[in-house]
Amino acid sequence: MKQLLFVLITFTFIVPHIQAEEITYSEHIAPILQKQCQSCHRQGEVAPFSLTDYSDAKAWATEITEYTKARLMPPWKPAHGYGAFENERRLTDKQIQMIADWAAAGAPAGDLSKTPPNPKFHQGWALGEPDHIVEMPVEYEIEPEGEDEYRHFIIPTNFDTDIYVQAVDVQPGNRKTVHHVILYLDTEGEARKLDAQDPKPGYLTQGTGPGFDPVGTLGGWAPGLQPHVLPEGVGYQLPKGADIVLQVHYYRTGHTERDQSRVGLYFSKTEKTTKLHIGSAINTKFVIPAGEKEYAVNATKQVKKDSYLLATMPHMHLLGRDMRIIAYPPTGKPIDLIWIQDWDFNWQDIYYYSQPIFLPMGTRISLLAHYDNSADNPANPHNPPVPVGWGDKTTDEMCIGFLYFVDATKYQPKE
Repeated sequence: MKQLLFVLITFTFIVPHIQAEEITYSEHIAPILQKQCQSCHRQGEVAPFSLTDYSDAKAWATEITEYTKARLMPPWKPAHGYGAFENERRLTDKQIQMIADWAAAGAPAGDLSKTPPNPKFHQGWALGEPDHIVEMPVEYEIEPEGEDEYRHFIIPTNFDTDIYVQAVDVQPGNRKTVHHVILYLDTEGEARKLDAQDPKPGYLTQGTGPGFDPVGTLGGWAPGLQPHVLPEGVGYQLPKGADIVLQVHYYRTGHTERDQSRVGLYFSKTEKTTKLHIGSAINTKFVIPAGEKEYAVNATKQVKKDSYLLATMPHMHLLGRDMRIIAYPPTGKPIDLIWIQDWDFNWQDIYYYSQPIFLPMGTRISLLAHYDNSADNPANPHNPPVPVGWGDKTTDEMCIGFLYFVDATKYQPKE
C-alpha cells in the first residue's frame, strides 16, 4: 500500500512538471521549420518571408500558428492514410499543437546556442554536375501587369539515339516570377510551328496545355520541390532528335521581370533501362452546371498488363474541390492511391510512392472528383457562374489522374 501511495504521489508531482516543460525555438520549433518550411522560406525562394532564424520565426509566430492549424502550410495535399509517399511535408497533430503553445507563450527562444544548424541547400546543381544542360534560348522579359502567362520555349536536343533520363533538376532563372516549369517532348515539329507564329521568344498558349500533343514529358518543377531520382533502371525516354518544349508559368509581380531558366538532365547509367510510362484516368466529356456546389465527375482506366505504379498526379483547375483515386485489382482488397480533399490549383505535385505498387493486369483504376461551380467558391473565375466543361484555359476545367508506371515484366523493385 505504501508503494502504491509513493507511485501516486510521484506521478502527481512529476507529470505536471513534464507537461509544463517550456517549449522553445531552439529545442522544439527550429527542427520543425528546418525540415518542413525552409526549402521555400529562405532568401531567394518563392515564399514571401524567410524562416531561417529565431527573429524570423518570432516575427511570424501568429501567422505560422494560424496556417499550420488550418493545414495550409506546409503545402501537402494528400490526405493521411490514402497512399504512402516519399518526402511527405506533413506536420503531426503534436507538432501543430507545439507551435501553437510556443506562440501563445510569447515565442520563447531558449538557448539559441543549442539551435541545430540549418540544412544546406545547394546553390548549384543539387545532384552534382548534370550529364546535359538545356537552357531557354534567350532571356525573356515578363511585363509587370496582366494575366498569368504560359509561355513555351523550344530547345532542340539533337541526340542521334534515344536517351533515358533518370533525374531532372530545373533551375528557374527568376523565382519571383516563375510559378512552375513542365518539360514536354515534341518529335513532329508542331511546337516550332507555333513558335513561328508568335513574334516574342517562344509562344503563348491561352490555357495550361502546350498547344500540341506531346510524345512524352521529362517532369518539371514547382516551388519547394527537390529533384527526384527515379529508381535504378527506370527513366523518362527522350527520343532521338526530339525538341524539349519548356513550359514556364509566369506570375505578374508588379515589376518588369526577366527570366532565363535552365534544366540539368541526368542520364540513366543502367545498360537496360525500362521506360517510365505515363497513363491517365481521364474524363473530357462533362459540363459542370452553373451554381452546382458538389458536382461529381468519374473516370476509369483499365490496367492492360502487370505494372508497378511509381507515382500519381491529380489534375483539375479552379473549380476542383477533391479527387480520390482507387485501384481495384481482379482479386483482393481495393488500394487507395491518393485522396486530395482540399484541392488547390496553385499547389500541384507528382506524388511518388514510398514503395512501388504492384497492379496486376485487369486492375481497374477508379477516379472520383467533385467541383464547386457556385458563387460561394472564392476561386470561381466566373461571376455570375456559368456552365464549365473541359478545356485548356485555366477558366475551363479538367479531370485527370496521371499515372506513372513501368512494365512489371521489365522491372522488379529492389527490396
